[in-house]
Amino acid sequence: MIRNENPVIANSLWSATASYSAEYPQLVGKQQSDVTVIGAGFTGLSAAIRLAEQGVKVVVIDAQHPGWGASGRNGGQINVGLKDGPTGIKTKFGDLWGTRMIRMAGDAADLVFDLIARHGIECDAKRPGWLRAAHTHKTLSELHKLAEDWGNHGGGMIQLDQSEMQRLTGTEAYLGGVLDRRGGVLHPLNYALGLAEAGRRNGVQIFGETPANQIKSEAGRFRVETPKGAVISEKVLICTNAYSGDLHPRLAQSVLPVRSVQVASSPLSDNLRRTILPEGNALSDARRLLLYFRQDAEGRFLMGGRGTYNNNSTLKQIERLKRISVELFPQLSGVQWEFEWGGFVALTRDHYPHLHELTPGVMTGLGYNGRGVAIATAMGRVLAKWAIGTKADELEFPVTPLKPLPFSFAKETLVEAEILRLKLLDKLGL
Repeated sequence: MIRNENPVIANSLWSATASYSAEYPQLVGKQQSDVTVIGAGFTGLSAAIRLAEQGVKVVVIDAQHPGWGASGRNGGQINVGLKDGPTGIKTKFGDLWGTRMIRMAGDAADLVFDLIARHGIECDAKRPGWLRAAHTHKTLSELHKLAEDWGNHGGGMIQLDQSEMQRLTGTEAYLGGVLDRRGGVLHPLNYALGLAEAGRRNGVQIFGETPANQIKSEAGRFRVETPKGAVISEKVLICTNAYSGDLHPRLAQSVLPVRSVQVASSPLSDNLRRTILPEGNALSDARRLLLYFRQDAEGRFLMGGRGTYNNNSTLKQIERLKRISVELFPQLSGVQWEFEWGGFVALTRDHYPHLHELTPGVMTGLGYNGRGVAIATAMGRVLAKWAIGTKADELEFPVTPLKPLPFSFAKETLVEAEILRLKLLDKLGL
């Protein structure tokens, strides 16, 4: 479990407005399954649904409840792609793997909207497009090159100049950017809870308040020990991302859990709503410590950014987000801020998601680096394919050796130092 889950920033908009209220009981006794899924976020639930559709018996366990972690606390932005554009992906991973990864990442948003439509998930999903905004000429050039790159690999992005960005955002703060028509928005917790309900309707057994304490080999199968029971299965998928805890220490040491925080206003008047992101887009800027904002279905303005491990500085960051919101949109001056909350996302050293076979029969996917709505959903499908027998070299994403981060014992200090460094670079415009 992540330390320093600050109760002061636990007032989540998404929890307060969740429309699903199903109970997922604690596992008591022994269960048999073909596959055990540990973690009921986007990754685990996506994998479980796919497996159930293939006739596989699945048990999902979660230390809390479906959507409790980052899946239920994020900004609800459905964005497409990975750290680099298609050319950069191919340069790093080669043509074969690069082509597969580009297709997976490019189609990830389609997968989200397909799951929502097929299973009738009520989560305020809309697809107006996702904006990337540039605050310097350097980042504007980089974003326009990214749009050109995607244009050579199936398209999806439109270059925007300053006037076009101002029209779509309602602020003069940005020099331009890109619009990715593949992206969109949703209520992330309702999406997670809707996936859980869809899984349950398809025969998936889901247990809450059931942490995995240990994974043991037992007569050619795996026994996942929980506080009051166990699940015995042929394969195990670990889908715990930033909340991996002590179940597999080296796994937790392979990512940096970094807090992301958000604030949300009270619902804005119709006149005010029309002056901010009037077409309903979500936006992330191109800063190293990025800002991201949107409106929800009720017209609340949401602003998010990076927090720290230190609770006092995180609370200061929350106040900073409110201040920046008014700087970008002076018409928000005097607005009431109704919610403020945070949670942890998992960053990797190379800023790409990772897929690891921890031992024969146990696989994990994690490290979405702030792009989890679409990519985690897609990674769940990759894990499901592996669980039903697809060979590692035939998957859409490469399976790589697990490598703990150097100095992982001091990760909190390193994250704090890195945030200060990136904040300085952003301030200098470098």
